Amino acid sequence: MSALVIAPSDRRTFVFVGDRLWLDFVNTDDIELGVRRDALRDFGTMLEWLAAVGVIDHDRRVAIMRRAEQQPAGATAALLDARRVRSALRALAEHGAVSNDARTDAVGEINRVLGRSAGTRRLELSPEGSYTRNFVAGGDAFAALMMPIVDDGADSLIAGELGRVRCCNDPRCRRVFLDSTKNGRRRWCDMATCGNRAKAARHRAREPMRTSPAPTTFRPLIAS
Repeated sequence: MSALVIAPSDRRTFVFVGDRLWLDFVNTDDIELGVRRDALRDFGTMLEWLAAVGVIDHDRRVAIMRRAEQQPAGATAALLDARRVRSALRALAEHGAVSNDARTDAVGEINRVLGRSAGTRRLELSPEGSYTRNFVAGGDAFAALMMPIVDDGADSLIAGELGRVRCCNDPRCRRVFLDSTKNGRRRWCDMATCGNRAKAARHRAREPMRTSPAPTTFRPLIAS
């Protein structure tokens, strides 16, 4: 069997503005400058995102990708399942604060994933020297991929954070985020992008209308 070579995941490839893992997962279905960017467009890209956010390490990513090559149907099913989870979590992010149906559907999805994912929690030291809490799958590695995502969503529900979850105020943007500001008035997913565009639009709207100078008229000379 030939060696499977996969470059390390680069966090800068993706956008992380949600301030919660499950919200960043919702934001994998993104629109940037009118172009849709979906980190769940294929199984390999999904693993790249999971590695970038720290859900899986590089070695596990390689091992799961190797298994995906051996069991493509299983990988496809896992990808479709991830999209299903994301859809329920997006509804929770956008409407969960006011919609009981959105909360009920999300809880059902969370419990479905939690119920089928066997494994253990571990406290691990990362290469950078920080500690992280990880879920180590003890059963189906494909089925366990969504476990940390839904676990984080469950934490937000338990903590009562839905009232602080916002949609970006730019109607062209689909991103959601947790508003952790003291006054609860954060409006943009990112001031460097959507915030600056809104600021520039307001500036243009305040500029006075520029009109062309009135044409000069000449009076005919009247002989005396």
